[in-house]
Amino acid sequence: MPTIDTSLVSRLIAAQFPKWADLPIRPVRFGGWDNRTFHLGSDMTVRLPSAAPYALQVEKEQRWLPVLAPRLPLSIPVPLAQGRPGEGYPWPWSVYKWREGEIATHAPIANLCAFATAVALQKVDPADGPPPGQHNFFRGGPLAVYDAETRRALKALDGRIDTNAARAVWEAALVSTWHGTPVWFHGDVSSGNLLVEDGQLSAVIDFGTSGVGDPSCDLSVAWTFFHGESREVFRAALPLDRATWARGRGWTLWKALIVYAEVPGTDHLEVEKSRRVIEAVLTDHERFG
Repeated sequence: MPTIDTSLVSRLIAAQFPKWADLPIRPVRFGGWDNRTFHLGSDMTVRLPSAAPYALQVEKEQRWLPVLAPRLPLSIPVPLAQGRPGEGYPWPWSVYKWREGEIATHAPIANLCAFATAVALQKVDPADGPPPGQHNFFRGGPLAVYDAETRRALKALDGRIDTNAARAVWEAALVSTWHGTPVWFHGDVSSGNLLVEDGQLSAVIDFGTSGVGDPSCDLSVAWTFFHGESREVFRAALPLDRATWARGRGWTLWKALIVYAEVPGTDHLEVEKSRRVIEAVLTDHERFG
């Protein structure tokens, strides 16, 4: 991984966008892991992929975010320019308009049930949209791509969780298939990608894992962020069948299992959060599965 810091960003801006060379640059608080994000002046951000797989998302976002923006009920990122490799940095990168707001992970929310309704984004025309692939780690496609990884995590967690119940959730998700027309999905609807202003949902950011296909991957927020009544409101706001919710539990379980199995580099708080998510998914499967 290259060293991505203010010095690198300053050199890239000076070389490729000299009109912005005199603007101050500083890291964005909670700037992400897949990408490193920096303030550029007072109303722009620079976003650089942290590894080669994430670099595939740059051109996609540049191409599709302007198409999606007028069709969505909430604000989304506005790309202003696309940078090219240089100054020792090997991948394309982006400049975006800065969007005010605090991520939902840390922001006070006035009414979580109303928030849950707002998160249920309307569908837009999927024509010519990007199908699942390497660019979004196959979100929107069959869960089978992560079967081996999930089963390794289950083996590693034997004795720490109810692996029989978790395996039942996973296998129910595997045998379920999306039969509907492919639709746009975000791919990573998490509290860290939801912006809040004055207690209300104001924007959705980070469309790197977006695409067109099965929307079940967008249901993970039901167990990673919502709970109790707000989870039920979120469920009611989406006209999806039981099979789609089964796959949603599968996507959520996969991620929580591999984190709880302590993937190298994962902090303790994320591990503990994943344990709680696993419990919520297993309870939901017992109730609705």
